[in-house]
Amino acid sequence: MPNSATPIPTHCPYCALQCGMNLTPAGDGTVEVTERADFPVNRGALCGKGRTAPAVLSSRVRLTSPLVRSPDGVLVPAGWDEALDRIAGALGSIRAAHGADALGVFGGGGLTNEKAYALGKFARVVLGTSQIDYNGRFCMSSAAAAGTKAFGLDRGLPFPLEDIPRTGCVILVGSNLAETMPPSLRFFNELKENGGTLIVVDPRRTKTAEQADLHLAPRPGTDLALALGLLHLVVAEGRVDEEYVAERTSGWAEARAAAMAHWPEYVERITGVPVPELRAAVRMFCAPQAAMVLTARGPEQQSKGTDTVGAWINLCLATGRAGRPLSGYGCLTGQGNGQGGREHGQKADQLPGYRKLTDPEARRHVAEVWGVDPDSLPGPGRSAYELLDALGSDIRSLLLMGSNPVVSAPRAAHVESRLRSLDFLAVCDVVLSETAELADVVLPVTQWAEETGTTTSLEGRVLLRRRAISPPDGVRSDLEVLHELADRLGVAKGFPADPEEVFEELRRASAGGIADYSGISYGRLAQESGVFWPCPAEDAAVHPGTPRLFLDRFATEDGRARFVPVSHRPSAEEPDDEYPVLLTTGRVVAQYQSGAQTRRVDELNAAAPGPFVELHPRLAARLGAAEGDPVAVVSRRGRAVAPARITTGIRPDTVFMPFHWPGEGRANTLTNPALDPTSRMPEFKVCAVRVEAVS
Repeated sequence: MPNSATPIPTHCPYCALQCGMNLTPAGDGTVEVTERADFPVNRGALCGKGRTAPAVLSSRVRLTSPLVRSPDGVLVPAGWDEALDRIAGALGSIRAAHGADALGVFGGGGLTNEKAYALGKFARVVLGTSQIDYNGRFCMSSAAAAGTKAFGLDRGLPFPLEDIPRTGCVILVGSNLAETMPPSLRFFNELKENGGTLIVVDPRRTKTAEQADLHLAPRPGTDLALALGLLHLVVAEGRVDEEYVAERTSGWAEARAAAMAHWPEYVERITGVPVPELRAAVRMFCAPQAAMVLTARGPEQQSKGTDTVGAWINLCLATGRAGRPLSGYGCLTGQGNGQGGREHGQKADQLPGYRKLTDPEARRHVAEVWGVDPDSLPGPGRSAYELLDALGSDIRSLLLMGSNPVVSAPRAAHVESRLRSLDFLAVCDVVLSETAELADVVLPVTQWAEETGTTTSLEGRVLLRRRAISPPDGVRSDLEVLHELADRLGVAKGFPADPEEVFEELRRASAGGIADYSGISYGRLAQESGVFWPCPAEDAAVHPGTPRLFLDRFATEDGRARFVPVSHRPSAEEPDDEYPVLLTTGRVVAQYQSGAQTRRVDELNAAAPGPFVELHPRLAARLGAAEGDPVAVVSRRGRAVAPARITTGIRPDTVFMPFHWPGEGRANTLTNPALDPTSRMPEFKVCAVRVEAVS
């Protein structure tokens, strides 16, 4: 058992970089983080969140005992048997009274591959419900949908990060990676040192935008028009790679026609980006032999996110910048295991290996591994927001692991009310999050340093996190929880608590699928700096993994990438006389996602103590608001109040709020749950608001 003084190589529990680090037990139940220079993604560098991650291991801030709701409505400590019996009893009685689909399951992009796999299997085999999804739906689902349409396969980056410094130009769309993924900024700095150029697309002049050779600041919700305007100029200026388009793509004529309806002056009126800047971006992107487009939540978290990402992919295809060395389209995944979390079955429409739940052959294969009848597997269920919206009506109970939708979901006050209306809510978490505070039963579960398991980074690199210390007494792993609940609900086999045993089954279930992990083992991961999927053979000499996709062919039936014709359309909610300003949301460097863990770290709270409203001096002057004054941001869904932060680095028609905090300053009280028709991504990044001074 760990707890020795020997440093143990592992990975950070936060973002999708999954930075390498060494952990040395400190003797007080926590660990010391030290540099791990051998891991190529961060080469030893860590942001403040990674350095301070051990603070959340402290029993001062984390859960160490199950909690159950007492008759007078208070959460009180309880034994594990009592807590598990209460959960199993509630799930069983609700299923008997209302059917299997009255049981909801909600997972998280921070769960290991083993937990995500087991949770999806538990929902479909033990509960028999179709109602399972996860918070990764809010992360990169639009990019996944667009990538699948164009390339036949979705993997965040189809190339490793180490390729970025060697390309000629990168267009970075809607990402402030200097704050969200600080160690990755070195790749972009090296790009510029090597003579390459960086174009940043963001309505704010962020720390990342300050590093750019060209900063395009479009009006929120107009990224689709911007991409189409750039493609129009590529065509008009004769920059299309006609040979590549003819040999490696299909559908160009239709996509070309759609783009040509977006001439530069029209795009300038929509986006606010001047025509000379559009022309400069095209010159910079097309001048070198190789180039990349990378998107993040900015263009993806929109009600037209799939089409928006598709337009940026079309730009890559028309210029021959996909499926070639040092070129391509990629998505900067946000959550630590946002990639692997959706590959193995906790997403509403997918089975392990990134198989489609509606594919009869996929159902047959997975059912055989699971030892069940394929016909017993339920069909696709609701997407994340739709599932949360149905709580208390069609869905009467919810088992939730590793998510905090009271803070992170759009239209959060409504989601909170739906959670309160449930017949029964069970939450597994490390800390007593705002969502856990509403639960009937809360189970304390292990964290990154207390458990072994795999994650899949934004590069598609499967990694092994190693257990460094024992968890406190009273804390169990999520796999143990699922094992115990399955047993109580009549399924005695098939849910082992040992993560390596779960991974071995995952390998078999994924074999032959798009995300094929069958050649990846714990032994191999311990010897290598991760293995890129797909990897169908365990012998590294036979198959080394696939760090670079699409160099020979795309993953479509004919091997060609597909252009998808798209056209600009307005956001679901445009400004009007009552709500004349646009709100966009995002993150700050010292906090992470809903803040459930980082808000419990003193050093991080000192750096980012609370929410704020970023607004332009002209808007502040109209309000009569000075720096630090409380201002109210009001949408059709609610009202949030936070101090003003006045800056010329934001458009005058736009305000920004970070979304890490609950309470009065909760940004997601305001956000619009309008869904992308393909990805079912909510429109976090743009909604109409008014801003008011608060006396």
